[in-house]
Amino acid sequence: MGKQLVFGRKTLVMGVLNVTPDSFSDGGLYIDPKKAVGRAKEMVLEGADIIDVGGESTRPGSEPVSVDEEIKRVVPVIKEIKNTLPASDAVLISIDSYKSEVVRQALLEGANIVNSLGGFLFDEKLADVAKEFNVPVIIYHIKGKPKIMQQEPVYKDVIKDIMGFFREQIKIGVSKGLKREQFLVDPGIGFGKTIKQNLEIVKRLSEIKSLELPIVIGVSRKSHLGKLLQEELKLDTLPSPTERLEASLAETAVVVLNGANIIRTHDVLQTKKFLALLDRLK
Repeated sequence: MGKQLVFGRKTLVMGVLNVTPDSFSDGGLYIDPKKAVGRAKEMVLEGADIIDVGGESTRPGSEPVSVDEEIKRVVPVIKEIKNTLPASDAVLISIDSYKSEVVRQALLEGANIVNSLGGFLFDEKLADVAKEFNVPVIIYHIKGKPKIMQQEPVYKDVIKDIMGFFREQIKIGVSKGLKREQFLVDPGIGFGKTIKQNLEIVKRLSEIKSLELPIVIGVSRKSHLGKLLQEELKLDTLPSPTERLEASLAETAVVVLNGANIIRTHDVLQTKKFLALLDRLK
């Protein structure tokens, strides 16, 4: 499997690197490969354990991009990170994609982890690629597709429904030859969930530990945090993504205390400092 994730008392930090023109928070900032690699170097210095490289925005209402376009965005960045980062042997690279051919090309260039929206829901061949390269797979939950996922999502029981989804995707992977211990799970905050459902996931996250798999979670800068801040502080305007750090860290505290093993974030340095104390205290 090559480099491996090691879990213990310390919560790992996954830094977000979106090489897209339209991601909700940092769209366009790192579309230039040189700027993307520069940000990767910065995140390593800030203490990132994993760099998560994505070439397609999955924000609400987004449109998918072609396989060729996604490869064109992510592969040069991953290749350059592997070639130039002096600390590359100490950081893992995940490819944030559900498309088997994108993932294959990223793994060929040195990515270590697959971070897949919907697991194998949108491309079952992805399981074959993960088996071929023998890498960990993060399954993150979504209800619907990004373009329509926020149109009144309904669950019978949000946690039980999500756990059922995980079991189904893991079953597909195992049928293709993957080992159960290769999987990590992410409940997909904001991916087909209302504010109320997001908060319920945060509060009940410990129930997902019954799967006995590592839990990844990303709440960083998400829109529900802006809406909650606006409501609670009676603000005239919705706080922008970059104005949601404190709210992001508040939710981070709850999910870590409830069992999260990896925190996916845009704000690596601040999250790393925050977790240094939280991990010491928990």
